[in-house]
Amino acid sequence: MKEKNAIILLLMTSFIWGMAFVAQSVSSESVGAFTFNAIRFLIGAVVLIPFSIPIIRKHKSDRKYRNNLIRGGVICGICIASAAVTQQFGIELSGAGKGGFITSLYIIFVPIISIFFGEKIGKSIWISAIVAIIGMYLLSIGEGFTITRGDIYLIACALLFAFHIMAIDRTGKNVDGIPMSMLQFLTAGIICIPGMIIEQPSGDAVLNAWLPIFYAGAFSCGIAYTLQVVAQKYVKASHAVFALSLESVWAAVGGALMLGERLTGRECAGCILVFLAVLIAQLIPSQKSST
Repeated sequence: MKEKNAIILLLMTSFIWGMAFVAQSVSSESVGAFTFNAIRFLIGAVVLIPFSIPIIRKHKSDRKYRNNLIRGGVICGICIASAAVTQQFGIELSGAGKGGFITSLYIIFVPIISIFFGEKIGKSIWISAIVAIIGMYLLSIGEGFTITRGDIYLIACALLFAFHIMAIDRTGKNVDGIPMSMLQFLTAGIICIPGMIIEQPSGDAVLNAWLPIFYAGAFSCGIAYTLQVVAQKYVKASHAVFALSLESVWAAVGGALMLGERLTGRECAGCILVFLAVLIAQLIPSQKSST
């Protein structure tokens, strides 16, 4: 696959993810973070099982492939479960639009983490980091230099999603994207089940949130995350985040159109600066990286 085609897949991923912020916000009114994610991840795994079985059978005699697949699925599943639950807590408190923009800070965290893997970071990334920090200040810091609990969750989830992107970059190169995606959802769903048991959701609550949960499971997980795994095989992690981070724009649009969310002028200015940081990192040429 050519890199430009992979970028298109990542842009499609960002749109589906952005709309998923609306689904997460709506479902938070009925079910808890662990319940939402346990069900949606297991739905995502079930959707991909029919497509995964033939691929797994094709490599059944390849022990190295099988071990790489299981290792990658488990590692990515742990990362995505941690990130998604933390994100859900943040969205419950801060809303879909704001949550989308703060989550997009993984565009800064991924290149910084890449330094530890021997990749050199160009000036554009550092410029975008400064702009993003200013935007974060306007978006998240209220009067009296306070930061909300929801914002803290969202910043943490941005870091966790950065680790998830790096995990895919490091473990997904030599395996097929569909079975690896299925295994990461299965792992993530199982991890979330104990928290779901503690939350003790009622059947009525789950039924009330069935549509957003189904969207998040079948589309955000089954389709979008699989597109991410497939496309990232052909795009460097430090480049992939640029396309993926546009989910913040779709989240803000979805929150405004579907949920009636409104940001203050200060928060809008912060959103603009965070998005500007994305553009700076994407458009200004950076030095070549080495691994």
